[in-house]
Amino acid sequence: MSSNENVTNHARPSTGEPKVSWANVPTRTVLVDGTDFAYRTYGPDRGVPVVFLHHLTANLDNWDPRVIDGIAAHHRVVAFDNRGVGASGGTTPDTIEAMAADAIAFIDAMGLEKVDLLGFSMGGFIAQVILELRPELVGKVILAGTGPAGGVGIDKVTRVSYTDSIKAVLTGKDPKQNLFFTRTENGKARSREFIARLKERTENRDDAVSVKVFRTQLRAIHTWALQTPADLSTITHPVLVANGDDDRMVPTSNSHDLARRLPNATLRIYPDAGHGGIFQEHRQFVSTALEFLAG
Repeated sequence: MSSNENVTNHARPSTGEPKVSWANVPTRTVLVDGTDFAYRTYGPDRGVPVVFLHHLTANLDNWDPRVIDGIAAHHRVVAFDNRGVGASGGTTPDTIEAMAADAIAFIDAMGLEKVDLLGFSMGGFIAQVILELRPELVGKVILAGTGPAGGVGIDKVTRVSYTDSIKAVLTGKDPKQNLFFTRTENGKARSREFIARLKERTENRDDAVSVKVFRTQLRAIHTWALQTPADLSTITHPVLVANGDDDRMVPTSNSHDLARRLPNATLRIYPDAGHGGIFQEHRQFVSTALEFLAG
């Protein structure tokens, strides 16, 4: 680890205490170009670590414990708050390219010479730019609930996010219940389970994301949506593309588009699932992801 790291939660499991999990793993900071970035890492200290890249408005506590614990059972995982998000310092960038540059700088500051990436939603945009900027840094990539630059319907994210967030406030729900899950009885039930899992960590939780950060990230996503599509044929890395069959935020057609345009891609679509399909069907997804990463 970098000599610039600090531990902000000094709890350490010892004999008789629960094993390290997403519910209790310490939050640390590492200095990245003069700015403290908050992160959490755990799992076997061997092999290629998996760096998690997060979605719109997300802090560390928004990762589904079943997904991240499932991957951490076999791989070292590293998740961090983007610049200006949660407990990380600095100002939130207003472009995906700047977020990708920050992610690369964070990975370098952590002393990681090779990583696999798991990018969800906006994190999937960031992962694609990392592949363009530093292809040699990356082994394998998982792109979930995401799409390419200029992807169909991504420019509607702002409207969908505002509309569903307002509905959530009026109905006493978390916005992710509407944004990430289908409105079928199955989707509603899985959404409630997901929100309950996000609350399993009860101590040393991350800082809430501000409205200013929300708006800045929306601008970055909107710009991504209007960009000229990149030439994805140059990305030869193994890629797992995953999504639900009814994604309202980044329409599922974008997942099919990624799988067609990436030369070495595998596609997994989960039925009766939305943008958060990897969370709704976490058991299937973790199993598939582990097989992909091991292969």
